Amino acid sequence: MGNIFLFSLIIGLASSLILIPFSRSKKAKGKEDTQTSAGMFISVPIVIIILVLAFYYLTNLDRNPSSLWPFAILITAAGAVFSSGKERMVKTLLCLGSVLVSIFILTAPLFNADEKYEVASMTEKMEIEVFDETKTPASVPPKFARNKMKKAFGQVPNTSYYELGNLQIQKVKDEYVYIAPVEFSGFFKWWNGDHTPGYFTISATDSSDNPKFIKAEMTYTPSSYFNQNLERHIRMQYPNLIFYGKPQLEIDDEGAPYYIRTYGEFISARNGFEVEGIIMVEPKTGTTEMVALADVPEFIDGAVSPEVVSLHNSYFGNYIHGFWNSKFGKSDVKLPSDEGTEANVSPIFDENGDMYYFTDFTSPKEGVDSMLGYSLTNSRTGDAVYYTGNLEESYMDSQGALQIIEKKFIEKKWQGEMPILYNFYGEASWLTPVLDANGFLQNYFIVSAANPEISVYGNTPNEALKQYKTALQRGGGSVDGNSKAEEKQTSGIVVRVYKEKAEQFTLVSFLLDNGQSYIISSENTAEAIYLQADDEVDVIYMDTGEDFMPAKEIVIKGLN
Repeated sequence: MGNIFLFSLIIGLASSLILIPFSRSKKAKGKEDTQTSAGMFISVPIVIIILVLAFYYLTNLDRNPSSLWPFAILITAAGAVFSSGKERMVKTLLCLGSVLVSIFILTAPLFNADEKYEVASMTEKMEIEVFDETKTPASVPPKFARNKMKKAFGQVPNTSYYELGNLQIQKVKDEYVYIAPVEFSGFFKWWNGDHTPGYFTISATDSSDNPKFIKAEMTYTPSSYFNQNLERHIRMQYPNLIFYGKPQLEIDDEGAPYYIRTYGEFISARNGFEVEGIIMVEPKTGTTEMVALADVPEFIDGAVSPEVVSLHNSYFGNYIHGFWNSKFGKSDVKLPSDEGTEANVSPIFDENGDMYYFTDFTSPKEGVDSMLGYSLTNSRTGDAVYYTGNLEESYMDSQGALQIIEKKFIEKKWQGEMPILYNFYGEASWLTPVLDANGFLQNYFIVSAANPEISVYGNTPNEALKQYKTALQRGGGSVDGNSKAEEKQTSGIVVRVYKEKAEQFTLVSFLLDNGQSYIISSENTAEAIYLQADDEVDVIYMDTGEDFMPAKEIVIKGLN
């Protein structure tokens, strides 16, 4: 703690020199008591040192000189009032200087909007890649996972001492899991408990999985007190660093826990934030390590905290034409959604196992549920991509998807949580877990973002996906297969045909003499409505490995 004592000592002595008057009026000098004056020179520095020490110790505020601006105004103003003559003039100038510095700090948001937008800049694309339907999206909602962990809390020794900490998702040994540390439930429990016993894990893809308690003693935690408090421990090691976001627990492939916290720098004055790296803490011993963003260990998924991503989304959406436009004209302004599961963003994984934070953007105009676009931010690098979607179509935002679910299950009072936009079969689609009033998972709901009348639900994400494919074909939509499906061509004789009317189109299912069944909409090939048994056909299809392969095109030989 030597650094904070030295910092407080320097501030206390400097403040005393400004606060204590060295020159007084004759009237004041006549009444001056020598002992009182001597006591002031001793007591004032001591009081200020104690106040500064207590403030910075309790708040964990960074100890940069710029953090002293409110204190500087008070001290210099008081010093000017208590002094006289030339000394008052000097201290008044110091006070004016402090006021100017404070104005610069307070007005920084008015002038650094362009810099913020540049920091939050995103690469622009139209659509994300088609989701591989052979995979299972990490779609177990955190509320449901947390409920299951609470019910398994009896696995924790001395259960009454502890409570469940913050939940977050991570990839461990190629599996997607939720992790939640066991935390102290109060000061006296910490005083008697000394350390927390471990953490819980549960699958983020399998809703039937049960929580597992992993033993791992942790002394430096967010719920500890005094110098064992994690945030204070980090601040003591790095007094000048700027942090943004809460500490997060990450575990390596061997199950060893580490707390991490994102650090960076202000964009200008004491405003804005740009990420630079993380601080890693081994919670049993308190060993800390400062790691640049480019050198973050592979097992760390959330190097860029969700709070930072949410902040940068706000910069990107609001400051496209500067600060004043974000308040008045609002030209091209887009507001990031607040439906995310962590600091208004939702963590998801791509097929390569890389984690991204998802956010959709909507119009600042009230009553509008049309989505303007969506973003994916890499949780390790902070690199972001903004997807405009098909500009010829109007996409429903996440709030609109949640409202559809609420109306669909209005009698049961079920609600959606964690809506994520996917590209299912070439269609922008919202996948949302549905929970009952007690937080238990009931089903998975999929609705088209462009055609909200097309919606399905199933007990699992993959079951809902199969139903969704059929619903798209019945609704006349195009089905492009999955990202792994290879486009192939075959020929044969039609053995059986089944036709079903679907809105403005006809859904045609047929079996070839090769034993494989296919399905095609007349929207793709209008002549498919004439298909009958014994026809010889050429078929272009997507090899998805399903019972009914989605056909893109069919040519009936001899028809023309």
